[in-house]
Amino acid sequence: MGAPLVRRRPDSAPALAQYRRRALCYDFEVAPFEPVRARAVAALDLSPGATVLDVGCGTGLSFPLLHERIGPGGHIIGIEQSPDMLDQARQRVRRRRWRNVRLVCSAVAAARIDGRADAALFHLVHDILRDEEAIDNVLRHLRPGAPVVASGLCWAPVWLWPANAFVLMAALHSVSSLEGLTRPWDLLARRLQRFSVRATLGGAMFIAAGRCPA
Repeated sequence: MGAPLVRRRPDSAPALAQYRRRALCYDFEVAPFEPVRARAVAALDLSPGATVLDVGCGTGLSFPLLHERIGPGGHIIGIEQSPDMLDQARQRVRRRRWRNVRLVCSAVAAARIDGRADAALFHLVHDILRDEEAIDNVLRHLRPGAPVVASGLCWAPVWLWPANAFVLMAALHSVSSLEGLTRPWDLLARRLQRFSVRATLGGAMFIAAGRCPA
């Protein structure tokens, strides 16, 4: 690949420290990726009244897009381990006066989720996608056939070195490990049906989609 891989498991301690520093400016920093977020939410094909898990919801940037599709009769469950990021999400919910958003401050692997949701979104959460316990906890709380969409950074083909330089720069500011950036979706792919992946943003990002097994 165009950049070295660091073979280590994601570590929550540096991730929490990193997002403590970034919480107030996070929305501005990820603004260039918002078109990918919009396409990922659209790929969920949500219906009014649906319940959706926003896994690693951060400051709640996906909430407006999700709420637009599920309406006031649906529910959003945002899971985020960083209290600083979740505080920004909480303020967003208050400003919008949404009453159908539940925020869970927890590592995803240990999150307590009531019932079963109709869909799950993993956006810009590389560390979570490399954590099998986190993925399994989410999938246990989805209905059979529920759509699951993941999007984020990935290494482009080696000859696309400008894209890989961009991926490396962005990853160093957003993940605790570069492990798995070649195929960040592979742990999900082993667990889902009707799985597909498409490259976007010049090969520097991906959108993957599949269905929870029956």
